[in-house]
Amino acid sequence: MFKGSMPALITPFKNGSVDFDALKRLVDWHVDQGSHGLVPVGTTGESPTLSHEEHEQVVTCVVDAAAGRIPVIAGAGSNNTAESIRFLQHGEKAGAQAGLVVTPYYNKPTQDGLIKHFTMLHDACTLPIVIYNIPGRSVVDMLPATMAKLAKLPRIVGVKDATGDLARVCAQRMTCGPDFIQLSGEDATAHGFNAHGGVGMISVTANVAPALCAQMQNATLAGDFGEALALQDRLMPLHQAIFIEPGLCGVKYAMSRLDLCAEEMRPPLFPVSQPTRDLIDHGLRHAGLLN
Repeated sequence: MFKGSMPALITPFKNGSVDFDALKRLVDWHVDQGSHGLVPVGTTGESPTLSHEEHEQVVTCVVDAAAGRIPVIAGAGSNNTAESIRFLQHGEKAGAQAGLVVTPYYNKPTQDGLIKHFTMLHDACTLPIVIYNIPGRSVVDMLPATMAKLAKLPRIVGVKDATGDLARVCAQRMTCGPDFIQLSGEDATAHGFNAHGGVGMISVTANVAPALCAQMQNATLAGDFGEALALQDRLMPLHQAIFIEPGLCGVKYAMSRLDLCAEEMRPPLFPVSQPTRDLIDHGLRHAGLLN
């Protein structure tokens, strides 16, 4: 259902407001570059600093601009169950193909609490749901045994795994079955993730290097891990440089260098420092994206 390279889409701003014209251009560009799907209003889409209305407007804009050419997985995460239900139901109404829901951050629910939370979301809409497990941000880790219980629900279809633990892919194959969709949430290990049984990535770097990221994913899905490794070698300095500071700040700078969008973001995040800019420029050159 969902596989390959799916950018965790940035939200472009202009003078403090969402730049919907730039957003539409980015959607068309990603389709042309070979991205396999789009994931708006996740962390990289600056969901924490968007109003509810802006969040929903961005999802609607991306779905309409994609026009069925590639799937859209609408960000719908929150540490408030009712709020997440709202975003899922809006994504369903807007025509998204699925919703991405992060494990509730800050509240630190138990494993049983996670099951209850995601079951309530599952029962509140008809969208397929991809769980986003990122313990480094949410400070709660959905364990494979917990995920296995949720995977029995018909519309809990997969996970965006940002644990950085490649053995977790194998463990989740054992508990959830080989058809449970596993997508990498970490660019630097996406090659190895697919070797362990993953089928794609929701990527920050794909915002600026969509063709290379899509080609790398296509190679792994075809079983050509040698070709995929050569592509990953081209991308690795860029992966590393983008994440020296918060990834969305790094990738917005990289995109501004290619005239894709403005570097603007919302506080409390700010443009990256000059040493990081220099390393991102090096990564762009190494990948063949900047002269």
